[in-house]
This record gives sequence, C-alpha cells and structure tokens, in this order.
Amino acid sequence: MDPAGTEPALRIAGAVKRYGEITAVDGLNLTVRAGTCLGLLGPNGAGKSTTMRMLTAQSIADEGEIEVLGYRIPAEAKHARALMGVVPQTENFDVELTAEQNLQVFARLYRIPARERAAAVARALALAQLTDRAGTRVENLSGGMKRRLLIARGLVHRPRLVLLDEPTVGLDPQVRQELWSLISGLRGEGTTVLMSTHYIEEAERLADEVAVMDKGRVIAEGRPAELVTEHAGVRAAEYHGPPDRLADIERIAQRAGFPTRRTGPSISVLRAERIPPSLADELGQGIQRAAVLEDVFVALTGEVVE
Repeated sequence: MDPAGTEPALRIAGAVKRYGEITAVDGLNLTVRAGTCLGLLGPNGAGKSTTMRMLTAQSIADEGEIEVLGYRIPAEAKHARALMGVVPQTENFDVELTAEQNLQVFARLYRIPARERAAAVARALALAQLTDRAGTRVENLSGGMKRRLLIARGLVHRPRLVLLDEPTVGLDPQVRQELWSLISGLRGEGTTVLMSTHYIEEAERLADEVAVMDKGRVIAEGRPAELVTEHAGVRAAEYHGPPDRLADIERIAQRAGFPTRRTGPSISVLRAERIPPSLADELGQGIQRAAVLEDVFVALTGEVVE
C-alpha cells in the first residue's frame, strides 16, 4: 500500500528476466503510486525497456511478481492492457493512413463505443496539437508530429496508466520541449505515468519521483531533490586542469571519503559543503556550484551523460 492508503498503480517485486546468459532485469523492486509520474532513469542497457515489456507481458518475467492496476501480470495482462496506454520507442503506424485514421483504428481496438469514438479521436488529436493535421497521411508528418501522434494513440481511450518508453530519444531539443509539455499535461489530468529515459533533464522536469536503474535493478529512488541531497549533497566543487592534476584531486577526495564525478576536462567533488579547511587546502580552489541530479546519475552509475 502507498502512504495515502490506496493501491499503487503498479508494483514489481523481485522481478528477474534473463536472455540466455544475460540477466537484463535482476531482482527489480519498483512501486508507482497512483496519480504520479515516476521517471525510470538509467543508462542504455540498464534494463528499462525490458521492464516496460514485462509490464505489458510482451516479455514474461522468469521470477518475481508484477501487478498493474490491481491485475497480475501475465495471468491478467489482457485486463490491465485495456486500462493502460503504451507508447513504445519505435513508431509502428500504418503510414498510408492519416493521423485521424490511425487513431480511429486504435479506438476500435480499445473497444471505445462507436458513438464515442469521434469525440475520443478528436480529444487525442487536440491533446497532441495535431487537430490541423488530422487528414494528413502519417508518411507526410514530421518526426516530432509522429512522436506526438504516437502518444495520442496511447491516450485515445483515456487510460489510467501510461507507459512511455524513451519518449523523446533521438529528437531535437525543440521537439523534445513540445513533448515535455504534452507529458506535463497528463500529470495535470491525474494520469499515472511511468516514463523510462536516460535524459537527466527529462526526469528532473517531469517526474514526481525518480528511480535510478543500473544493471537490471533500482539502485536509488526518491524525489529528485531528495536524491540530490542524499547522494550528492548541497554543493559540488568543480576543478579544471591537466589530467595528472585531476587524477590527484580524484585520489585525494576519494581517500577522504568524498564522492567524485568526472565530466570530460573537469572533475567535481561532491558534498563540497562538508569539506574541512585542511582538505580544501590540499585540493586547491574549485568552482563552487549547486549539486544536481546529473551528479547523482554519474556518481551512482559511472556513466557519462550524453
């Protein structure tokens, strides 16, 4: 049960998924509270997409328990799928149909009553800001429009839960901002959202809570600000210089118990507000800045942010 006393929208307990000798998901535990947006943040290969596929029973967990909207997966996956919207990474439209026709097809698949379909399609088009493109064939839509249509398709039946698998991967910053506005609108309507991403800013802006995933399991979870305070502190001291000097700073800081983060031609010492004067003299003068979620991601996963 979540703190409010209501059943969570989804719950994963001890899930394991293997592909031969590769363990893609390794004892995963994850809970998403109803009406919230949880960002599943992790590097490529962390197991995020496999987790999404298990929730829809496209992949069956080898071990563990999964419940979505009160239904057991995979035994009751059909019931759960009817109440959720799924937005995959890749586009799989009938490109010869128009935007409106693609939505009409899915409105039928989701068994929206015939008398309600036109209104449902119109609402989805409006939400995705594609009303003026309703009659345009998908093959003639821009990349950003196709991605918005993909989200609209997953929303046409007013799902209680939406799964977004890397919703803005490969898009330019302007289109990404447009999709962020669309996803924020879902939060405003009270829809539960689980969004996998490896974009730090995306998780920071959109998610009520973030779960950092690496090597098939969640290694940290909480509100973005809480994660920063817990794992990176309040401030970071950033140092620039030749590689040998940066290596010295890293060694000195880690020997004293301070986490560090490499970022190309610099190194940051986290929890800088706790550095005693004697250590500060040894490290030298660094550029003080606020700690951010990106620091947490790199410090925990060892991955360089794209």
